[in-house]
Amino acid sequence: MEIRSMSPSGNLTSVELRQLIQAVFAPTAGDSSLILLIDVPNAAVPDNEGWQKRRAIAVEWLNMLRTEQRHLGLQTVDLFFYENVESNNADLPAHCYKYDGSPQSVSIDELSCSAKRLELPSLLAQTDIVLAPTEFSATAPLKLLAKQYGFRAATLPGFSRRMIPALKLDYRKVHQRVMVFKKKLDDASGIDVVLQARREEYASHFDIRFSTAHASSGLIRERGTAGNLPSGEAYIVPNEGQEEESRTEGMLPVQFGDEVVVFKVRKNRAVEVLTAGPQSATQRRLLDDEPSYGNIAEVGIGVLGEFGVTAVGSALLDEKLGLHVAFGRSDHFGGATGPQAFRSPKRVVHIDWVYVPTLQPAIFVRKVSLLYTDGREEVIMRDGGFEV
Repeated sequence: MEIRSMSPSGNLTSVELRQLIQAVFAPTAGDSSLILLIDVPNAAVPDNEGWQKRRAIAVEWLNMLRTEQRHLGLQTVDLFFYENVESNNADLPAHCYKYDGSPQSVSIDELSCSAKRLELPSLLAQTDIVLAPTEFSATAPLKLLAKQYGFRAATLPGFSRRMIPALKLDYRKVHQRVMVFKKKLDDASGIDVVLQARREEYASHFDIRFSTAHASSGLIRERGTAGNLPSGEAYIVPNEGQEEESRTEGMLPVQFGDEVVVFKVRKNRAVEVLTAGPQSATQRRLLDDEPSYGNIAEVGIGVLGEFGVTAVGSALLDEKLGLHVAFGRSDHFGGATGPQAFRSPKRVVHIDWVYVPTLQPAIFVRKVSLLYTDGREEVIMRDGGFEV
């Protein structure tokens, strides 16, 4: 399969793309290089149509950014491939390959024969701005690498043309809304969530003592930072027990197809599946095979639903629409659960369960409350809508 530049129908214009880079990264005189970083298929993970289209978008963006690089004050804009890592948020490989500006195979075997291999850490150490529209999420490793090397990165895992409208939002307004929830999460010590699934109510408590919330608002202006685009959420890693035993517990329903699976949560881990059915059996097996799969890695409040954005079937965008809870890896958010906590690198995951009707129609957000150390309770969501 070859990757070729396509006409930019259903895409940003070059001016819109430049304005997005200016709004998100606010390039300064100290910024000289921008790279697009994308993963490619291998024997273990074959190509698919969405992946091919995403790579085509990357080439379009490469060409448009090169026409705008003078206005951005950049000296170089380049595109690099790396071999996919077979799962979301696993560590990136040591090497990558440069796109040479002509139609080029994306087979990793052919790349390794025809393109010059570069050390990825060395490349990142010389880069100021990174855009990563990848098949498998690179958010976790790029957050950690950004801290190490000082670049700024926007990760776009699973990006598609259906998400283009979300890149046209006024991210300054998105930022203001996200910061409202970040401050509230910072001040709170716990989150109580009540979800209704087919007339049954399930309550969970998330212990957020000792944690600081994050604002993924679409503004990535500080060196050493990385975040998603499209963006629009405040999120926090619950207490995983590193300082004091976690009080996170309860019952958490998640819809898989037509089946609602109910997890029993204790000490910030999903430890048991309480329901029966084929999806319940699958989730029970995942917990048994990889206990870190059930780590409660994140509780997030997305705001893009308020801006008229709708679900597209990709966690990159969908998690920004409302309440979500994630399982798996948390170290990229400052948590304690990293790749070493999993039984093998291929089992490293960070999976978001998003509670909006178009994604989990059998589950309804009845109430989300923040609890404070002075005994106050503040309801921030009720019956699917925000109260603040």
